[in-house]
Amino acid sequence: MNDPGVEARIAAGVLLNAALEKRGGLDEALRFREVAALSPADRAFARALAMAALRRLGELDQILDRRLKTAPPAPVRTLLRIGLAQMLYLDTPDFAAVSTAVKLAERDAKTRPYKALVNAVLRGVGRDGPGAASAERNLPDWIAARWKAAYGEKAFAGLAEATRVEPATDLSAKPGVDLAALAASVEGRVLPGGTVRSGLKGDIATWPGFDAGDWWVQDAAAAIPARALAVKPGATALDLCAAPGGKTLQLAATGAAVTALDRSAPRLKRLSENFARAGLEAEVVAVPAEDWQDGRTFDAVLLDAPCTATGTYRRNPEVLRATRPADVAKLADVQHRLLDVAAARVGPGGRLVYCVCSLEREEGETQAIAFLRRTPGFRTLPLDPAAVGAPGESSTPEGWLRLLPSMWADQGGLDGFFIAAFERAL
Repeated sequence: MNDPGVEARIAAGVLLNAALEKRGGLDEALRFREVAALSPADRAFARALAMAALRRLGELDQILDRRLKTAPPAPVRTLLRIGLAQMLYLDTPDFAAVSTAVKLAERDAKTRPYKALVNAVLRGVGRDGPGAASAERNLPDWIAARWKAAYGEKAFAGLAEATRVEPATDLSAKPGVDLAALAASVEGRVLPGGTVRSGLKGDIATWPGFDAGDWWVQDAAAAIPARALAVKPGATALDLCAAPGGKTLQLAATGAAVTALDRSAPRLKRLSENFARAGLEAEVVAVPAEDWQDGRTFDAVLLDAPCTATGTYRRNPEVLRATRPADVAKLADVQHRLLDVAAARVGPGGRLVYCVCSLEREEGETQAIAFLRRTPGFRTLPLDPAAVGAPGESSTPEGWLRLLPSMWADQGGLDGFFIAAFERAL
């Protein structure tokens, strides 16, 4: 008879390894047999355990390496990481974490010879404590070097510390929803700009206001670009690369006539479902932005461009391990092309907001500078952080916003973003 506790920890190891192997691997692995066959509660535990190990991966390895004379085979290190993450970050009793780790080692011929090692290492940590561990170790060396150079040692220390943070769930509400009442109903608080940060856990479909379509899930930082676009009721707005649709919902909620483009029809299905739940409307078109043949221009255009997403590492710690240096340059080329496509869709006197959830300057500041140089019909519209619900320290000298996950640390942080607003001359 299978032991649910052991099976859940097997699933956690599967999720952890999938996340380390490739971008999107964790989401794909949620459909694997080892994970999908679990009960909802065990599946949730497996995911929480894998995410805890991913967030603190460098610290876990730092603690383990002090107790390992030689590097163990990869499956053994996975068992040690999973066992240690339970002990240190999920409040699992030491004896339970050690026991299940040893049971896991016994189940596989590759790990069976190391069950005594697994037992000794984990018991040793439980007995002696983990010792000092550095948050900076949670960042790959190449990313750490980039962020130190880009933001300085002090800011980098905050970025490293943010790797340890499990983010809360943020909600954007429809106009007319009482924010204070919503915050009270989800055990949360209202952040600057109107985002509600919930204190609840678990299935969001069971939360108050979900079925009524009063709100949708959207990180506080991700809600800022649509506010920066400052769309007026009755205006025409185009959201390029729109899925999964949080920003599109914001634009539609202003009373604008919104067109949502995305190359992925399956992702647009989720957008349409959210629109139906919220009782809002948008024209939805499944086509790559570069291939759209419609000749219209718009009062407002939002480009949330494909990017490395390194700013989302609190919520998606796997991006730090799956992203490669070459990805930055590859995606910068995509962003360059899409910015030109977006500019061509802006009518006279219209606005364009460009944003990425990346901390890499090549995807943010460098793109904005290059865009202005090659597109003389546009100028920067300086953004006031207070007006769009952004941290005051996110303002740049150029009038753009550079949000770091370490900002608002006393309130739980937020995703990293670059946001720039431009206006086309009449």
